[in-house]
Amino acid sequence: MKRILFGVVVVIVALWVLIPQVLYTINEREQAIITQFGAYIRTVTEPGLHAKLPFVQTVHRFDKRVLATDAPPAEYLTLDKKRLVVDYVARWRIKDPLAFFISVATLDGARARIEDIVFSELRQAIAGQEFAPVTSEHREPTMEAVANTARKRTDAFGIELIDVRIKRADLPREVQQSVFARMVAERERIAKRYRSEGEEEAAKLRAETDKEREIILARAYEQSQRLHGEGDAAAAAVYASAYEQNPRFYAFTRTLEAYDDVLTPETLLVLPGDAALFRLLNSPPSLE
Repeated sequence: MKRILFGVVVVIVALWVLIPQVLYTINEREQAIITQFGAYIRTVTEPGLHAKLPFVQTVHRFDKRVLATDAPPAEYLTLDKKRLVVDYVARWRIKDPLAFFISVATLDGARARIEDIVFSELRQAIAGQEFAPVTSEHREPTMEAVANTARKRTDAFGIELIDVRIKRADLPREVQQSVFARMVAERERIAKRYRSEGEEEAAKLRAETDKEREIILARAYEQSQRLHGEGDAAAAAVYASAYEQNPRFYAFTRTLEAYDDVLTPETLLVLPGDAALFRLLNSPPSLE
């Protein structure tokens, strides 16, 4: 009985050690190559359970999904000799596991190769472009050309380069500060010009307003003088008519008007009893 139990335990341990060496699984996100003592045997791309020779064959797994390489910012020089800091991301996938395994072997090795290739192609493309197109929305044709040329070089590594996109394209920090200062100075110059034009226009409007006001005042003064003259003429005509009809009454009323213009409630006069005013009040002239 003990021998049977021992045999069962041995078999279980043997199976526990042997099965992982014989069977392996590939999920839908993976692909693999099988090597035997370092020599390539086959490529496995279908998901599921697979078998291999124990102990002598090795499974090398690779990601089947789309991967991304986010390169650190680097400085480039444009055609118009302007420095530009570009931060890009490259999307790629492993299309040939064997070529990938032979050339770069690991994801880190693949990322390093992709960064070198894309940097080289991007540097040449930016060197042939002026600053404005690279930093604007019209850079898509440039990036497509970079991806096409880089794709031909990554094929040798079993890598399919899907696309290359610029995340950020800016001037270096020290250049940004000088450009910002120039922009501020330019905006201030434009604002000063607008203020000057506004002040000039305001002065012109004030001059036109003052001119119109002077014209209106002159016309009003002219009309008032005319009306005043007409009034004086009418008054003179009335006075003349009154004088012709009754000279003594005219003289009496004119004398009273003269006193009315001169004397006020606050006026204090000290006059002798025989003054003309008292004579006029005590003995008014006959109105006939």
